[in-house]
Amino acid sequence: MLQACSTGEDLSSSDTEEFIEDVVDIVDGEEMTPNAQDIALSVIIDNLNLDQAIDTAHLPNISEPLPQLGMQLFYSKSLSGDMDTACVSCHHPSLGGADELSLPVGVEANNPALLGLGRENATAIPVVPRNAPTVFNLGLWDTGLFWDSRVESIGKEPATNSSVSGIRTPDSDFLVVDTNTGSNLSSAQASFPVTSSDEMKGDVFESAGDNDRIRDHLAARIGDYGEGEGELALNGWLPEFQEAFGSSANAESLISFDNIAEAIGEYERSMVFVTSPWRDYLDGDLNALTENEKAGAELFFTSVNDGGAGCGSCHNGPLFSDGQHHVVAFPHAGPGKGDVNDDDFGRERETGDSDDRYRFRTPSLLNIAQTGPYGHTGVYQSLEQVVRHYINPNREVNDFFESGGICNTQQYDSVVSCQNLYPNNASNSRLALDKLEQEREDRTSRFQSPRLNNTEVGQLVAFMEALTDPCVEDRGCLNDWIPDASDTGVDGQQLNAINNQGALL
Repeated sequence: MLQACSTGEDLSSSDTEEFIEDVVDIVDGEEMTPNAQDIALSVIIDNLNLDQAIDTAHLPNISEPLPQLGMQLFYSKSLSGDMDTACVSCHHPSLGGADELSLPVGVEANNPALLGLGRENATAIPVVPRNAPTVFNLGLWDTGLFWDSRVESIGKEPATNSSVSGIRTPDSDFLVVDTNTGSNLSSAQASFPVTSSDEMKGDVFESAGDNDRIRDHLAARIGDYGEGEGELALNGWLPEFQEAFGSSANAESLISFDNIAEAIGEYERSMVFVTSPWRDYLDGDLNALTENEKAGAELFFTSVNDGGAGCGSCHNGPLFSDGQHHVVAFPHAGPGKGDVNDDDFGRERETGDSDDRYRFRTPSLLNIAQTGPYGHTGVYQSLEQVVRHYINPNREVNDFFESGGICNTQQYDSVVSCQNLYPNNASNSRLALDKLEQEREDRTSRFQSPRLNNTEVGQLVAFMEALTDPCVEDRGCLNDWIPDASDTGVDGQQLNAINNQGALL
């Protein structure tokens, strides 16, 4: 008899025949008959309702005028204080919608055009304290953005990108609607990197200004009016805004930062990459996954108590994320977010609740093979390292620091006296492990460590790799989201990115 690992129920011969009838499909004229692994997976898919379609009807197409304007703004260095950084500096489509670095290098890069490995400032020490999340599928989030959800939906209505009940941001109190946000989470988050001295603003530009003052000055620069008049030697933005917004209004009326953020948000929301071998399998193509990947899927969605990996307890729904915040105790590394001794208290920084210390938002696993490094400080370079952390977090954290900690990562290996930079990283990581242990004792943690052998680790990694949309691996397919590198943009400030070999991204 066959056993469905997700339920522990034995299947009789008649049950097996019924399952086969349910999942036999015809793809390209070829009838496919499920094997035992397919039948076990069909039980899991049915029980967890995994084959629901992903709702993308509310998201724009990149060919539309507003996302096109957003793309130009996303790649323009004119939105940074010293005009040396763009949104794309940390979020390039060819780099998984992120930057391939453990910690981002924002302003004052030695070569502003160089993205990914090799991007450095004069000290070779990045100062942005958290790993850059991918902007892929940003429009599918209905809960919160950033590692601590500091831009957060109040009502969290499904398939709305928070366009219904309002959004809280760092400009408002916790869970209080910021009335100055845009129409969704994507446009709301676009208002904040430009205000960060380390990410885009720099130390000199509007050094005494608050967030609104910074944004207003940048809008005036783009619009060529008021205090920003003449700051750009070349400025062709007004016709672009008029076309995108279908308006003949003048620059001062039309080129506000709200409209800038709206356009950038629409560009980001157009980056919908949800096709994958796993999705093809759910749609009936039993050959879309290898047997290894199928075994990994079964492990992924089966609870630890039933012999699986238990990943689906937090990585669920259309994004493979519950949108909530959990202590998983990945190693803390780098300068921290401003808490005691270079620490980063995570979600507690937003809620003020010590119970939320070291909790970070569950990341999406869509396209996860392309969006590393992993963790809030990007210390794990591979998915295998991530899986092994879940098996034994204490061992993996200890091994990380015994092998040199962040100084052993490719980004820091040339930093002189690196070991003296962050002497509290190991002890802070131990505090996070202690918090995890306490939550386990209190039964408030969903994180159970699975018992997996090397074969099962490989299967689990193979399944996660099967969550990749082929487009994000194909530079030609990504062309629609990357402006023509033979141009310098409407303001002469278009960032045409290269890698550390000098090749265009």
